Amino acid sequence: MMNKPYCIKTIILAALFCPLYVAAQTPQPKPIIREQSTALLSSAEIKKTAERALKNFKTPGMSVSVVQNGKVVLEDGFGLRDMERKTSVDKNTLFRIASTSKAFTSAALAILVDEGKIGWDDKVIDTLPGFRMMDPWVTREFTVRDLLVHRSGLGIGAGDLMLWPEPSGFTRDEIIHNLRYLKSTSSFRSRYAYDNLLYIVAGDVVSKASGIPYEEFVQKRIMDKLDMDCFAGEISKSDLRNVAIPYGFIDEKISPIPRNKVSGNITASHPAGGLACNASGMSKWMLAQLGGGKGANGKQIFSEKQRDEMWKPQTILSVSKFERDYDNTHFKAYALGWRKEDMHGYEVISHTGTLSGFQAYVVLVPELNLGITVLNNGSNYGARTSVMQSILKAYMGREKLDWVGFYTDIQANAAAEDKQLVVANDNAGSGTVARPLTDYIGAYKDPWFGIIDIKKHGKDLRFTARKSVNLKGILEPFEHNTFIVRWDNRGFEADAYARFETDYDGKINGLTMTRVDPEADWSFDFQDLDFERVK
Repeated sequence: MMNKPYCIKTIILAALFCPLYVAAQTPQPKPIIREQSTALLSSAEIKKTAERALKNFKTPGMSVSVVQNGKVVLEDGFGLRDMERKTSVDKNTLFRIASTSKAFTSAALAILVDEGKIGWDDKVIDTLPGFRMMDPWVTREFTVRDLLVHRSGLGIGAGDLMLWPEPSGFTRDEIIHNLRYLKSTSSFRSRYAYDNLLYIVAGDVVSKASGIPYEEFVQKRIMDKLDMDCFAGEISKSDLRNVAIPYGFIDEKISPIPRNKVSGNITASHPAGGLACNASGMSKWMLAQLGGGKGANGKQIFSEKQRDEMWKPQTILSVSKFERDYDNTHFKAYALGWRKEDMHGYEVISHTGTLSGFQAYVVLVPELNLGITVLNNGSNYGARTSVMQSILKAYMGREKLDWVGFYTDIQANAAAEDKQLVVANDNAGSGTVARPLTDYIGAYKDPWFGIIDIKKHGKDLRFTARKSVNLKGILEPFEHNTFIVRWDNRGFEADAYARFETDYDGKINGLTMTRVDPEADWSFDFQDLDFERVK
């Protein structure tokens, strides 16, 4: 799940789980003054940039891999994978790669298309007869391609509370079944809204069409075949010796986030954002993508035709003023597990990944035969983005700018604004509620999220979710029949309003929720919940 990665008003939502670019009102980056300017960043310059980014964005460690013209240019690690043990990141350190996992799910489907077992425009119900959306017509028309391109009609992050915070109590079968209870916020195929649940469905399509579990298919048919020392499913203890610990900046200090560690266990989220890889493995992955589906070892994973299909624009995305001004971007779109845009005259294929404690960023520039991956074990997007911008713009021959300083300034300004907004929201209520606390006690059920319990806890009320074991906290009286849920885990940074509803007789009969901070991580999709009191 996304930690709130300092994604504040001045940032434009452009990436999975986190924005990549900043809005027009942001300050101009400061040019780096050098006696001699070269076209590309040297290894020493990348090291210096990475180490500065780690410090400024409170991120312990990072790995960077760069490939070009069929060869590895750089695979290196910077900073610490484990702050307690003081162990360093190297090219073999495993990170969870979050939503950059989606491209692997797309590639798994591409292999099955090559084999004639499925088609991109086959109906999902032909492979998964139990698949249902709320609208029967949408169910009938939903294709394999539709699973990957974020135009289902569901709202952004709809149903993500069934995936995160981990460990999730929902199985993939339950998640797929519960899709039928999620309400649309727009018509089918009419607009872009990022989702994760439909990639869980896509993983099930891989499993049903291939006859083996999704994780086994991706491991054997992609990772092992490319000689990637990466993992789609379970990881043995011997392979867990060099893993990055996830961290976030919580209560003014860098703290581990154990719920999202590289554990070697299979989670429901794997097809959407649960795979684990390292700099060395991502180099081989990028070389296969740039090589038309053929790895550096000469093995063909998927055809060049299907590689091109995965890169084709499918869903139109908006282009911000920042992107027009700084990247000379004219178009932007979502493809099949990738984003696609033009940048300074080059075609750019990319994706980001954000999970509390882990960040990933993969960029491919086919015309330069270039691939860059940045992985880190922090929760601030500034680390990955500033390093990526520095390397990418150098390869494109652009003026060298201080991207670390640029994003540092952006976040300082945005954090001040956000703090004022949250304080204003928290202070808007009277701090009291209209009824005795005992009136709110009970069990409440949502069609897809299941049952939560409101119980007396000393002088307070306590919220616990039966399925999502980490979602628990104290209800703080706010106003009338509304409370603020203060989650026990302060790393969520997503406290929520809980408003109790009444029937015509004035009795409490339901509960709705929404985030206190509208800029908080949208994977906490409280607004999609509609609880009825269990009698």
